[in-house]
Amino acid sequence: MLNGIHFLLTYTCTNECDHCFLYCSPNASGTFTFEQVKNVLSECKKIETINRIFFEGGEPFLFYPLLLNGIKAARKFGFEIGIVTNCYWATSPQDAEMWLSPLVDAGLTDISLSDDAFHSGDDEDEKPKNASKAAEKLGLDADIICINAPEIKEDSSREKGEPIVGGSTCFKGRAADKLTAGLPTKPWESFTTCDYEDFISPGRVHVDAFGNVQLCQGISLGNMWETPLAYLMDHYKPQIHPICSHLANGGPAQLAKAYKVKLDGSFVDECHFCFSVRRVLMDRFPQFLTPRQVYGRE
Repeated sequence: MLNGIHFLLTYTCTNECDHCFLYCSPNASGTFTFEQVKNVLSECKKIETINRIFFEGGEPFLFYPLLLNGIKAARKFGFEIGIVTNCYWATSPQDAEMWLSPLVDAGLTDISLSDDAFHSGDDEDEKPKNASKAAEKLGLDADIICINAPEIKEDSSREKGEPIVGGSTCFKGRAADKLTAGLPTKPWESFTTCDYEDFISPGRVHVDAFGNVQLCQGISLGNMWETPLAYLMDHYKPQIHPICSHLANGGPAQLAKAYKVKLDGSFVDECHFCFSVRRVLMDRFPQFLTPRQVYGRE
């Protein structure tokens, strides 16, 4: 049951992190206008099960007036509102409070703060701590997102201590290209499920400024600038979607078999193989495997 809409407010970001599954960077294009934000919110109100709106990126704070007014508009519709940010703006607790206070007054209910080495490098970054302190002072719920770099571990529960990949990186987007080298792999035939997304009854979708309604990053069910969001969701039939039907029934392995995609080598996990297969199929299914930004093809 769909209950959340995640605005990819922009693909532009202050960083170009190796783990980013959207291929965001300072040079990435694709940012909402305020009229587009209001359009999406109006459609969200038509879907009675939606109760939460998230503003993400890229880095949404780069377009602060748009973010602020987007929160105000979402609050008028009665939604709970969250933000995901890398905290580049929180240079001190006082400055962080200055940035957050107007957003809280506008209706922001919670915030997720990225705090990991991908954003700060080897140096300890005080910005997420500053943002967390400011959020606490303002009575704002704050969660820390910490994505650990992949590492090889020995799993004693498996035969002969088979190596596994630890960490919390999703190997899609830039992470598939930058972080998989040297990691243990498996045969592609073993990737028969998708444990990250519910393609049958999605609980949330991501919407970007190009109009793409994404069930998973880079898998679209349609374009809401061409077809209203409420209509798209009401008429979504996973069993006939050319990508989701196979992922739901047999995972990335089934997707590869269905379209006779043959890739050399083996892959770290389901996401790594799925992303690789989808990248091959992009030009065949441009309506559904989009935007090219997410695949590092812009």
